[in-house]
Amino acid sequence: MQLPTSNVPWPPPRLKPALDAMQTWDTWWSGDPDRLEALYGGGSGGYGGGRDPKPIQFSSGVMGRIARWWWGTPTAPGERRTKLHVPIAGDICGGSADLLFSEPPQFTIDNHDATQKRLDVITDEGMLATLQTAAEVGAALGGIYLRPVYDQDVADRPWLHATHADRAVPFFTWNRLSAVIFWRVVHEEDGQVWRHLELHEPERIVHGLYQGTGGKLGRPVPLEDHPATAVYAPEVNAEGAIATGYKGLDVSYIPNQPSRRWRCNGDIADLGRSDLDGVEPLMDSLDETYASWMRDIRLGKGRIVVPDAYLQSNGPGRGASWNPDQEAFAGINALARGDQGVQLTVAQFDIRVQEHRDTAEDLVNQILRSAGYSGQTFGLGGDAAVTATEVTARERRSMTTRGRKILRWRPALAQAIEALLAVDQTVFGSKVVPQPPTIEFEDSVQEDALSLANTVNILGQAQAASTEVKVRMVHPEWDDTQVQAEVDRIHKETGAATPDPFQSGEYA
Repeated sequence: MQLPTSNVPWPPPRLKPALDAMQTWDTWWSGDPDRLEALYGGGSGGYGGGRDPKPIQFSSGVMGRIARWWWGTPTAPGERRTKLHVPIAGDICGGSADLLFSEPPQFTIDNHDATQKRLDVITDEGMLATLQTAAEVGAALGGIYLRPVYDQDVADRPWLHATHADRAVPFFTWNRLSAVIFWRVVHEEDGQVWRHLELHEPERIVHGLYQGTGGKLGRPVPLEDHPATAVYAPEVNAEGAIATGYKGLDVSYIPNQPSRRWRCNGDIADLGRSDLDGVEPLMDSLDETYASWMRDIRLGKGRIVVPDAYLQSNGPGRGASWNPDQEAFAGINALARGDQGVQLTVAQFDIRVQEHRDTAEDLVNQILRSAGYSGQTFGLGGDAAVTATEVTARERRSMTTRGRKILRWRPALAQAIEALLAVDQTVFGSKVVPQPPTIEFEDSVQEDALSLANTVNILGQAQAASTEVKVRMVHPEWDDTQVQAEVDRIHKETGAATPDPFQSGEYA
């Protein structure tokens, strides 16, 4: 495979359905109301500058359907924007990452202590933060790429880097990633766009620099022409490639969940789908519900209705004005009649708290259920203390989703670690044997101390577990040295370390 040599559209048009969906998911995940209005066309263009409704809202096409969303409704003329966004998309994606990597996974290399020690050093520095970030981004965009990177001026070891799915052009063979092009914009000026492309293939990475426009890749130019890519120029061969030191593809792709909408599109069927796929209308309705709730609060402010003559004059020809947060006045266009005295009317609207709360709670539960999670995972359902078994039962749907994601994460992460070890051996000269480790994901729900102590006590009374097994149950995070030291202390305190004279033959 080669990098493009002609002025082709970029990104490739075959990826457009996926990239459009990723843009939508990314907008919801970002939690930015301005981006939501721009996405659905509900921007007002300033204070009170919108039109309600817009002509496009009467369209029967895709854009018409989008514009008819609540976020596609412009602000009414003469009013400030009062739309409120509930960042539940960010909560879902962050919760997904917490379920997978709230605790660091255990990497085990069999039959090679030097490799295990080196792997412990490499994975101990920032690995968990990288995996948490990758899991959250993958849950939002539908997938994530992991690859080893290094810079000898920065660190004496390689590390994993997470590349986002909307900055990659993948090539799959029988649902396995066979090659991928990563790209980034390194410079924009006067309508010209400079892009750096990296083609990852088995055993090598091909670098290319292109000068084009916003929608076209443009022509290839030497790597030396831009500072962002000049560093690769001395390292590449005549084909612009750098050897990775790894026999296979050094990139792993982890799809978040199986695709739904693209399952018949061979170009993007293996990209996966976001946790937010299909729940966008529900999130739109949730925002509308909360905005309506806040509107009730604003309208529920007590007002005293008085004639316009009672308002504060702004001077000749400038009319009169009032402060909406002022508790005393709200004007009506009426004359004050002297024979009726002071005309004051108190207005106080009801605030429908319970109705809005019930609607919002039902929408949240439906959003979480459709995304594959239980409400208890996100703090719904009370904070009463329960055992880990009860927590797991209540969060069964979340645990099931976690298990499905682990099935995709485990082999891909093992391949990424093997490639990381290969780079460490080739570049840094470490005495490791590159191989995929055994990966154990830690339980996201920990047993409470009292319940665990009761379990260990019952096992001890039944003589169904050794001291070592019981210590490992109470302290699963300890290594073999710590466990053995604790076992020795327990035996010494309980007298179990003293030899039995009848077993030793002294009284035989």
